[in-house]
Amino acid sequence: MADLKERNKLVAAEEKRLSSLFSEIAEDKKKVVSGLITQAARLKILLDEMWIDISEKGDYELFSQSENQPPYERERPVAKQYNSRDQSYQRVIKQLTDYLPEEEREKASKAAKDGSDLL
Repeated sequence: MADLKERNKLVAAEEKRLSSLFSEIAEDKKKVVSGLITQAARLKILLDEMWIDISEKGDYELFSQSENQPPYERERPVAKQYNSRDQSYQRVIKQLTDYLPEEEREKASKAAKDGSDLL
């Protein structure tokens, strides 16, 4: 996982990307959505880091309650967190998209979800 300085750089770059994707939001709504953009950027970076961990170590691990019991497979906590954060990310992107003018909504939503740089 990235250290705090590196993570902050990644978040800033993602905020910039999202700000450009959602630049068509009306000026009177910009202050409202700035927090959503920041939160979406943070979630995206965390999701990317978690995805690397899950890709390398898998979704499941052997776990045992005690030394006397045989281990069993259980979902790793990071996999559960990933699913929860992914849902949060999707909700934030939906909120941002709802602030766009109608004609821009579909393009921005698709670009934000697939990581495209331009609309």
